[in-house]
Amino acid sequence: MTEPLQIDIVSDVMCPWCVIGYRQLSQALEATGTACEITWHPFELNPQMPAEGQNTREHIQEKYGSTPEQSEQSRRQMAALGRDLGFEFAWSEDSWMHNTFDTHQLLHWAGTTGRKHDLKQALFAAHFTDQRNLSDHAVLADIAAETGLDRDEALQVLADQRYAKDVREEEMFWQQQGITGVPAVVFDRKHLVTGAQGVENYTNILAQLAAMKG
Repeated sequence: MTEPLQIDIVSDVMCPWCVIGYRQLSQALEATGTACEITWHPFELNPQMPAEGQNTREHIQEKYGSTPEQSEQSRRQMAALGRDLGFEFAWSEDSWMHNTFDTHQLLHWAGTTGRKHDLKQALFAAHFTDQRNLSDHAVLADIAAETGLDRDEALQVLADQRYAKDVREEEMFWQQQGITGVPAVVFDRKHLVTGAQGVENYTNILAQLAAMKG
């Protein structure tokens, strides 16, 4: 029996291309009937982001030098891709970027109970679709509870920062592997694919990997 394909995904909840890329990969996995084990890993797009966060449009213009018109065009493009993949991006003038170190700690904790994947998807939706405040520990604990995790324990994890060292070490590990942008998808710990590749490209990649496994 063929071993399931190991897929490591390095990503950040603030990254729209991360949810687009995952959705594309998921469709390709389903289309090819590929058995896999997905593991999510932390990456901070904006590790210096202050705790209170920043308006998304303002942040994008500062970081990338985008004009308002370019920013709007990019949003329309991503929203269209999202709709095709069954995901809604609901940006507004009040959309907000957040520091994600706490979300990564919460995800690490969720991983100890086998719920990291569920929480990751819930956080994507909370941020991009529902515009929830991921800087707020109470909101993060609510989202954890909605995915079947213990709300009180989630609050304790965030309060005592018990997984801060683990998350920092994992972030450093992936940086040392040369990961400088996300999404970064590593197949069987050997084959790195960066960026949202599209369903067709992911399907081709999965077919090539299957052929290599023979």
